[in-house]
Amino acid sequence: MLDLIKTSFGCEERDVRSYSPLTLAYIGDGVYDLVIRTLVVERANRPPNELHKLTSAYVKAEMQAKIIVALKDELTEEEAQVFKRGRNAKPYTTAKNATRADYHKATGFEAVMGYLYLTGQNQRMLELIRHGLELMEDGTAHE
Repeated sequence: MLDLIKTSFGCEERDVRSYSPLTLAYIGDGVYDLVIRTLVVERANRPPNELHKLTSAYVKAEMQAKIIVALKDELTEEEAQVFKRGRNAKPYTTAKNATRADYHKATGFEAVMGYLYLTGQNQRMLELIRHGLELMEDGTAHE
C-alpha cells in the first residue's frame, strides 16, 4: 500500500532514519489502528459503536505498552533502538487515560510500527502485532 500511495501522489523517497520518533509514532498509530480495525471488522459484522469499543480495547496506550513489553526480547536491535527513541521522545500531548510510563511505552510501540511500515517491512509488522495480541489473549505476557 505504501508504494501505491507514494506512486499515486508523487512522493519523494526519504530516508526513514531521518524521521523524528514522534513522526514514526504518528504514522505507526494510524497503521496499527488500521490493522486492528481490519481485524475487528473481519471477525464480526457489528454496529459501529460495538466495533469502536472492540477496537479501543486494543489501541489504547495501556494495551500497546503491554504488547511492547511482552515483545521486547523479540525485537531486532534496530527495532529496539527505534522503540527506545520513541519511548524517550518528549510528546507534545499528555496521556488521557494512561499512566505516563504506559504512554511513553505506547509511543515507542507506535514508532516501531511506523518504522516497519515506512521501510516496507509489513510482514514483520504484522508478525509482531499478531504475536503480541496472542500473548495478550492467552495471558502469558508479563511485565
